[in-house]
Formats: sequence, C-alpha cells, structure tokens
Amino acid sequence: MKKIINTPKAPAAIGPYSQAVLAGNTLYISGQVPINPETGKIPEGITEQTEQVMKNIKAILDEAGFTFDDVVKSTCLLASMDYFKPMNEVYAKYYAKDCPARAAFAVQALPLGALVEIETIAVK
Repeated sequence: MKKIINTPKAPAAIGPYSQAVLAGNTLYISGQVPINPETGKIPEGITEQTEQVMKNIKAILDEAGFTFDDVVKSTCLLASMDYFKPMNEVYAKYYAKDCPARAAFAVQALPLGALVEIETIAVK
C-alpha cells in the first residue's frame, strides 16, 4: 500500500514529486531543501540552512507518525564539502545515539541555490 504524505509545515514540492511516500512501514522523504514553509525563503548560511532542513524533515516525520528515532538512512547533499563540518554539527543534534546510516557528498549545484539538501528514509 502506498500513501502520499503532505504537510503545510514543510515546503511544498517544487516539481513533480511528493514530500514523502509511505509504503508499508517505510517512509521515503524526498530531499528537503532549506525553504522556510512560512516565508518561502531560504535562510543565509549552512548552519541555518541545515537547521531549516531538519525542521522540514521533522514536520514530515510528524505528519506520518514517525520520529527521528525511526530514521534508518539519510543522504546529505552539499554544495561544497567545506560545509560538511557545520552541517554535521547540526545533524548530530537530531541523531545523538543509534544514528542512521548515511552518505554525504558534494554536488555541483542544488535547487534554488541551497547549500544543503537531505533525503531521509524511516521505518517503523
């Protein structure tokens, strides 16, 4: 069974995709960029952008009835590996123990000029 998950507490999809899809007991969250859903704007700086991405992920997890404890895999995309350390410092606040598997790498560019995008998979 497949269920589309959407919440106004996270930015709307900016293309032909869903915020998240629940398939059985697995939640697939599309890559979240740091758009503040209330203002439609991206904050300045990698630390602030990572905080916003994590807030967006939390809103989607909440909507689907999941928590950060249910996350099993993250993929972190960065506009530069120079952003790895500050992104990691924010990320670590959300995953202090029993951390999910993760990949993190630099890409040539991210949507809307974002510095970070994080994709998430959670399982209950």
